[in-house]
Amino acid sequence: MAERQATIASSSGLHARPAKLFVQAVQEKKIPVTIAVEGGPDLNAGSILSLMGLGASNGTVVTLKAEGEGADQALDELVELLETDLDAQ
Repeated sequence: MAERQATIASSSGLHARPAKLFVQAVQEKKIPVTIAVEGGPDLNAGSILSLMGLGASNGTVVTLKAEGEGADQALDELVELLETDLDAQ
């Protein structure tokens, strides 16, 4: 299982637009991806409700995990997305 950590860069955290963009990117990967905050459970990263429930604000470190063909590349791309201020675009 591939695993990466990312620091949320969007000024509003994983809410509204940044969460929507991230969920769309996860769903395009066609492999299961989970996301968790430190000490929290692994949640479905392809679910907008799961992301909103994380309460991840700017600067929060999250852990992404994925399994399957292309998992490493998928997580690298998703980390890059989370570490971009999506509110500024």
